[in-house]
Amino acid sequence: MSSPPTRTIQTDVAIVGGGIVGASAALALRRKGVDVVLLERDLCGSRSSGVNYGGVRRQGRPLSQLPMAQRAHQIWARLPELIGTDGEYARTGHFKIARSEADMASLEHYADISRDFELGIQLISGERLRAECPWLGGKAVGGSLCVDDGQANPRLVSPAFALAAQRAGAQIFERSPLTRIEHSGRQFTLQSGTALQVQAPVVLNCAGAWAGALAAQFGEAVPLRSGHPAMMVTEPLPYFMRWSLGVEGGGIYCRQVERGNLVLGGGSGFWLDADRARSERGAIASLTEQAIELLPALKHAHFIRTWSGTEGYLPDRQPVLCKSRTTPGLVHGFGFAGAGFQIGPAVGEVLAELARDGQSCTPIDAFSLARFDEPPAPTAGAIPTTTVQAH
Repeated sequence: MSSPPTRTIQTDVAIVGGGIVGASAALALRRKGVDVVLLERDLCGSRSSGVNYGGVRRQGRPLSQLPMAQRAHQIWARLPELIGTDGEYARTGHFKIARSEADMASLEHYADISRDFELGIQLISGERLRAECPWLGGKAVGGSLCVDDGQANPRLVSPAFALAAQRAGAQIFERSPLTRIEHSGRQFTLQSGTALQVQAPVVLNCAGAWAGALAAQFGEAVPLRSGHPAMMVTEPLPYFMRWSLGVEGGGIYCRQVERGNLVLGGGSGFWLDADRARSERGAIASLTEQAIELLPALKHAHFIRTWSGTEGYLPDRQPVLCKSRTTPGLVHGFGFAGAGFQIGPAVGEVLAELARDGQSCTPIDAFSLARFDEPPAPTAGAIPTTTVQAH
């Protein structure tokens, strides 16, 4: 029996990847009247956008990301009117814990250098710390509170952006992995299996951990690697902690939702196959130990679920957000793993601006692919450098 004929769709912009970045770009483009087709290999929001911790924070970001984070902060404020749900978003405050005087000095420095962005950071230590945080263990010596940062449920928010884009007229194809892409010099042809072909002059590469392969196909290899965060959640406990927590220097992050469950992350899981990952036993044990040390109330709590996912990381933990330097019409937006949930909606708007107008009002020079250029050839006697390759 012969296979059914391939369906061919002509559109203005094709998007590869239906996470919060790709889906919010689709929505932003439709709000500008641009026709969009989005291809997602699984379900929209089911990858790193849906399995992440759910922190919605500006505090602690590199200064280069703060203009984007501030733009996103305004989008989160109008989430219900934009995507039809609040996604359990609440500005509960984000508190970064210092476990040493050196940590506290680092937080004080960040509060100083980020002052122009008006994050409203408050430094808390001493008697005030014990008065406001009686639930903290003795390892904490202080911390930094950004009162208007918060948290949300990624399993609700990320798919909701895709649904909102679809309601606005975007054509979204789930379980439609990109199997082939070509560029004629004027337009792209994207193939998903034998059933669907999409033709467009502009392509947004929002494929997350799989974006490196697409970029490399057009001569822009990047040192993108896959990672698998270790996550877990407790049974419902009496509500005691409003703030979302991080730790200076990393190691653990934690938030308590209104129903009482605590969501925690830290450490790494492991890869099962192209579609699955799992939290590693040792990472969960370490995460549990750190959690009890910081939050003694967890000493007798039951952890009811663990999970992981696949995320894409770059060596400097900064994203790639730029137009291609090799291929007209190709725009990259990936590498947000670890901190992309909050800025995702703003990244979508920036990608829509790059796709339609060729430029954005938000500064993005720090996210160019140029930072991965090979260094000049070493002169005689110099020690050569080694470039990490994508896998």
